[in-house]
Amino acid sequence: MLANYLIGLREGLEASLVVSILATFLVKSGHRDRLKLVWIGVATALAVAGAAWGLLQFVTALTAKSFTTQETVGGVMSILAVGFVTWMIFWMRKASRSIAKELRERMGQALDVGARAVVILAFLAVFRESIETAFIVYASAATATSAVPFIGVLLGLATSVLLGVAIYRGAVKINLAVFFKWTGAVLILVAAGIFAYGFHDLQEANILPGLHAVAFDISHVIPPDSWYGVLLKGVFNFNPAPTVLEATAWVLYLVPVMVLYFRPVKSSAPPAVPAVTTAGKAA
Repeated sequence: MLANYLIGLREGLEASLVVSILATFLVKSGHRDRLKLVWIGVATALAVAGAAWGLLQFVTALTAKSFTTQETVGGVMSILAVGFVTWMIFWMRKASRSIAKELRERMGQALDVGARAVVILAFLAVFRESIETAFIVYASAATATSAVPFIGVLLGLATSVLLGVAIYRGAVKINLAVFFKWTGAVLILVAAGIFAYGFHDLQEANILPGLHAVAFDISHVIPPDSWYGVLLKGVFNFNPAPTVLEATAWVLYLVPVMVLYFRPVKSSAPPAVPAVTTAGKAA
């Protein structure tokens, strides 16, 4: 539940902030009557993301009769989901500094074009976060045997909506840069576990070798059935006895991605050009 709560909270807050930016711009620019168009776009984005998640569940159900097919689909989808989520994490890291300005500019352009453009802008702005949530929740809850992961997502989304409304009204102030930075780092840890488990699924499907080649076994230190073992498994897909391939995949994903994530973001602004006097010398 904790991992999925964090996913719902982060992605939901991103979407809430996007909606808040668009709504604030419309209200302050005297276009309050266009707010309904934003809600139409948001509702459509959520519906499409929900349909995508349902399709993934449908495909999974179809393959459940064959263990090999089920593990193959699960492994491939986990790896693809991690790739998609990683791209979104880095996109948000880069775009977070200018996203508010860009959204306001695009909304201004959309208002000039017409109602359909406003709906499409709201749809695209929210769709990124909603489809990301659908993919990573599907992958992280692939081994779930109860509705607990989905309850965690719903609680996270509910919390994000409340925070979004409070931020919009000025009742709560959060250092969003710090929030997104560290929740992004935790999501990378979650994604690393999903990535490794995806390779484990492919090993169980006999597509990749080495299913019985165990890298290490610390089950006596962290028993899988202990409360902390269950917690680590639920949050980070931690396996106390991973295969060599599984452990290698975890390290090869986590280390470079985490290093790149914490690398300082270079400013895209052009370097300042020194003023030049009429004599041709820098002022």
